[in-house]
This record gives sequence, C-alpha cells and structure tokens, in this order.
Amino acid sequence: MEQQKIYGYMRVSTREQNEDRQRLALLEAGVPESQIYIDKQSGKDFVRPQYRRLLKKLDSNSVLYVKEIDRLGRNYADLNEQWRIITKEKGADIVVIDMPILDTRRDKNLLGTFISDIVLALLSYVSENERVNIKQRQAEGIAAAKARGVKFGRPSLPTPDNFIEVHRRWREGFISMDEAAEACNMNSKTFYSKAIQYENRCANACAGRREMV
Repeated sequence: MEQQKIYGYMRVSTREQNEDRQRLALLEAGVPESQIYIDKQSGKDFVRPQYRRLLKKLDSNSVLYVKEIDRLGRNYADLNEQWRIITKEKGADIVVIDMPILDTRRDKNLLGTFISDIVLALLSYVSENERVNIKQRQAEGIAAAKARGVKFGRPSLPTPDNFIEVHRRWREGFISMDEAAEACNMNSKTFYSKAIQYENRCANACAGRREMV
C-alpha cells in the first residue's frame, strides 16, 4: 500500500507573530518540515501562492494538517468551498489540530462526514461574523474620532513662505502650475489643492467682512 503523504499548511499575516507556534504544532503532529507550506498574508481569500502549490499536490492518499481552522481561511463561503474541494474533489483528509472533531479520518461514514461539515459551517460562520464585527467596530470608532475632530492620514505639509507670491504669479499667468509647484517644493497636485484652499479662505474672509459692513 502506498505510504500516506502528510502535508501542513500555515498562514500568518504581517501583524501576527505566531509562525513558530504553528510550525511546532505541525511538527509535533508528524508533518515533515519539508512538507509544510506557509503564506504570509491575509486569510480573507484563497489567492495565495503557497496554498495553490499545496492544493495541486493533494490527492486521495494525502492528509492536510492545520493548527487552527482560521489558519486555512477566514471567509465563510470560501472556506467551505475549499473544504469541499480538498475533501470531495481531491479526496484528501483534513486534520485541524486544535479542533479534534474536525478530523475527516475519523468516522469515515455519512454521519461522520455530516458532523464535520456542520461543525465547519458553524465555526467558519462565527469566524466570518467576528471579522465583519471587527470591521464595523473599526468604522464606528473612526467615525466617532472624526466627529471629535481627530484627523487621519498623513499630516498636511506646511505652506511655504513664498506661497502667496507664487500663487499670485501663477494666477496672473506669469508661470505655469508646474513651475509654481516647483518654486514651492511641491508636486502639482499638492500645489493646486493648496491654491484652492487658500482661495476659499480668502473668499470666506471677504464675505465675512462684507457682512460686517
């Protein structure tokens, strides 16, 4: 009988530092170091180079180990589809180390398959729901911060001392926008944005003075 092929899959994002923890768990489960595939990117989809390489190697004589289900993927619909491809189309087994009930080698019958599929659907739904909730909380936090006057993004570049004179010469047609931007040590887009802001401030100031009169 052909020896069973054992693979491991790891995924870390740039914000996470759990690569060693996953690798140790896979090695302790008996996965050879040379058969471990790792992607360093988000789990929002399955467009990952190492995962794609691994998927091509899986067949009915393969077992794929992952430490946690969300290391495989976080998107509810995509995760279920990839689980179906691996277990149904490829015929391979999946072992989720931290969730022993998600071990397709056990109870190789209709009931065992049904239980695994139900548990996977529940876990992936919870994972996806939490991801959506986190994004919603982040959006609400940003909106609340903006309402308090907190500014996001890069700080605005200070307006150089020669800006008003350069702006006047540009508006009167003595120099081009590119020349004006270069004179102020800005790119053209930034200069134009600063010019519009300056003109709006001037217009508002004039309007205020007229109201006072």
